[in-house]
Amino acid sequence: MNTAPASAPEPAPAEADAHRWLTAEEQRVWRSYLHATTLLEDHLDRQLQRDAGMPHIYYGLLVKLAEAPQHRLRMTELAMDAKITRSRLSHAIARLEKNGWVRREDCPSDKRGQFAVLTDQGLQVLRRTAPGHVTAVRQALFDRLSPAQQKSLGEIMQIVAEGLQPDEAGADLPWLR
Repeated sequence: MNTAPASAPEPAPAEADAHRWLTAEEQRVWRSYLHATTLLEDHLDRQLQRDAGMPHIYYGLLVKLAEAPQHRLRMTELAMDAKITRSRLSHAIARLEKNGWVRREDCPSDKRGQFAVLTDQGLQVLRRTAPGHVTAVRQALFDRLSPAQQKSLGEIMQIVAEGLQPDEAGADLPWLR
């Protein structure tokens, strides 16, 4: 039986047919997922703030730059990889520049384009911070799951991510805003 959210009024019979409410089990799974991901993100943010004075999203940007050829990416590509708006990326890069961890470079082939470049200092911060971050991820997630559960989680998250990746032109994508 499909159920409406606990706080929602009981839908009229015709309205109930128009909505596919979550079952009690789906509601339990959904709320567990939200609770766990919120706690995990908070856990990783606190670890990175304590160890490096940066939020998790900044760490992710540094990682993406470290993995890129010549430690540089177009700002648009970095926003797309991070799944954030260009405005939010610009703010994050400004903070990372202020710390001396990233610098911007103009794109010679596109006057409006810019690159974000990981500095040597940024690479050192990343190298110093990575072991503690990996330990935090391992303790919070992987050490709690069996190898079979890890494999299932990976497969499930890949299916969800693939289903949410818009591939049509003109899609409302954060990095285009």
